[in-house]
Amino acid sequence: MRRFGSAMAAFGGLLLAVAGVAPALAHEHPSGITDLVTPAVVRIETTARVDITLLDHIGELVHVERSYEVPIGSGTGTVINPDGGMVTLTRVVKNDLDVRIYAANKIFAEHHKVKIPADFERHKLKDDLLNHHLQECYPPKQPTATCIIDVTTEIKVFPNISPADTEGFRAEIVRPGDKPDSPAVLKPVGRADGSAGLPTAPLAAEVPAKDNSPVAVAGFTGRPAANLPETVDIAHLRAGGAGEGGRQFKDPENKVNEPEKLGALVDKGLLGGPVIEDKKGEVVGLLLGGGKDARMIGIREVTKALAEADVAPARGPIDAAFEQALTRFHTHYYGDAVPAFQRVLDLYPGHTVAAAHLKTSQAKRGTAEDEGTKRAAASTDAPGGAPLWPFLVGGGLLVLVVLVAAILLWRRRRSEPEPEPEPSLPADPLPPTLNPPPVQGRSAFDEQVDSTIVVGRSFPALPKISSTSPGQPVLVARDPGSSTAPDPRPAETTVQKYCTGCGMRLGPAHSFCGYCGQPAKT
Repeated sequence: MRRFGSAMAAFGGLLLAVAGVAPALAHEHPSGITDLVTPAVVRIETTARVDITLLDHIGELVHVERSYEVPIGSGTGTVINPDGGMVTLTRVVKNDLDVRIYAANKIFAEHHKVKIPADFERHKLKDDLLNHHLQECYPPKQPTATCIIDVTTEIKVFPNISPADTEGFRAEIVRPGDKPDSPAVLKPVGRADGSAGLPTAPLAAEVPAKDNSPVAVAGFTGRPAANLPETVDIAHLRAGGAGEGGRQFKDPENKVNEPEKLGALVDKGLLGGPVIEDKKGEVVGLLLGGGKDARMIGIREVTKALAEADVAPARGPIDAAFEQALTRFHTHYYGDAVPAFQRVLDLYPGHTVAAAHLKTSQAKRGTAEDEGTKRAAASTDAPGGAPLWPFLVGGGLLVLVVLVAAILLWRRRRSEPEPEPEPSLPADPLPPTLNPPPVQGRSAFDEQVDSTIVVGRSFPALPKISSTSPGQPVLVARDPGSSTAPDPRPAETTVQKYCTGCGMRLGPAHSFCGYCGQPAKT
């Protein structure tokens, strides 16, 4: 079995190695994580309002007044801070066409009933007088001009909210780009969305350098409506390419012509829409192109334009609440996601993505798909919520260890021999002739007059023994300070008595030893 497990581990490592060295066999597919960006995607429509007055004095002087709305551009933008700062491409909000020429052609064709195309080109008429008046109507304004023209550019923004905002809100250009495909920075005019502001999209720090990096594009093909939500599609970035030239798209498997597919989306309204990195869901660039070609301008050019316009990207309270709700939703804790999404809708009632996810979370809350329900079912029914069996098992093991240790200690003490007490001897034992005979049949604590209590203590050395008569020893006490030389003078011999049991010094009148109770012998 051990050999079989080793073989399987080696086989698995080989598969991983082959997958690592042969990336051409497969490629990463976008996961479609765009929830962080799509709430901040907006539809932008730019028109020029031209008020023109034609001074017709061919016959009687007549003032002919007209107003025209001339489309300038349309596309997709991305909100990058709660105050409503947005980024898109310059040609969405500005172009080089002169709308005054368009208005002159249109008013002349309507009033004088002549055939003049309604375009941005200067035309000539066969009638010299009418042609003279037409040329005097074209800009620039001259003292002999036959037309008075006033142009007002209007930028309208339609946010991604539900129900849809059919009126939108006005915006103005903070900084246009130098070229049509350069980033342009906008800000709202005269709109109040409450203290929470608008949902924003996170901006990446850099563009993925890896070839065939999976991304997604998002935007609107028209004004947002219940039957026209945002459009999201997937793509892959090719390596290389920078600046306003942009990076190209290509399907690694060549199953789809991604430049042509995305170019068609650009023509439908996704011009300037965000390109979203797949792993973190951050904006890495803006979509540009059209026809059969589509490219991406990188995030570096976008952040540069924001810095020059003095507009800082930021995230707001709506985004913080939304990210918390998304975490619960994508980890399948649907019961916890319900109040989180409700909090988002309290801050921004029109949040379309939060409303859609709330509906899904409410439908799956408490079902088998809800991870919160699974965890609650797996836990114990104890009041505290925590299972008791680990504590019971731990306590039993602790008691068993204590009992085993006590038994081993008891057996060890039984097997050890008891040490014998060492006898205590006096420092200078008495001569054998002075040692008293042992008392037979008595306890050490028997309170008799002739009993002797044996104590473990040492005593000073006994004095030397002298004898005055044959066969009778006499204890003689000497003065320590006296000389050892014999005294030639006759002197009385002083006899000092000592207890023969313990060696205690006795007085002349002592019949018993005051220390051990041994009878004194005369």
